[in-house]
Amino acid sequence: MLKKRLLYLSQHRGMREMDILLGNFAKKNIGGMNQSELKQFEAVLICADQALYEWLFKGGNAPEGIPVSLLQAIKKSSNT
Repeated sequence: MLKKRLLYLSQHRGMREMDILLGNFAKKNIGGMNQSELKQFEAVLICADQALYEWLFKGGNAPEGIPVSLLQAIKKSSNT
């Protein structure tokens, strides 16, 4: 149930670029995530689109409390 909810939330954020980026990442990776990773991804989805966009595309600071390794994986997935 959590995976379905996170997949939905990742695809319906409001900022089209983030819908695509996070939705594609979720489709590719959510099935293999453990409970801890799902909670970290949930924290990403709580962040404001603008904060994530700044970090992912403009080199800004990572949102507080979000593992940089997860953000890097999301960013890397956009290049594949």
